[in-house]
Amino acid sequence: MPHPPRFEQLTADAKTRIKEISATDAYEQQKQGVLIIDTREADEFAAGHAVGAIHLSKGVVELKIEPTVPDTATPVICYCGGGYRSALVVDNLQKMGYTNVQSLAGGYKAWKAAGLPVE
Repeated sequence: MPHPPRFEQLTADAKTRIKEISATDAYEQQKQGVLIIDTREADEFAAGHAVGAIHLSKGVVELKIEPTVPDTATPVICYCGGGYRSALVVDNLQKMGYTNVQSLAGGYKAWKAAGLPVE
């Protein structure tokens, strides 16, 4: 199902300011210690997520990021279902001073399509 036009515009704008990363590159970085944050809703996370991911849904990530990741230079990769919501999250995290955040292009769908580990 296509996204509504204004949502598409909003995410396209955010993507001009953020860095996106492929699923395989995200997994390689995760193996080196980069934190992976799943920004989907709780029911989506419970149904399956990237192995080792922590859950901070888009609705609360800005509120809960500081206690979870106090160092704004910590490398973080965010993902959602298809790469749209996580782009918005990464844009906001950058506005909050986080300097090493990326969005997983294609989201959890891309992670699964690449055959990467899930739990």
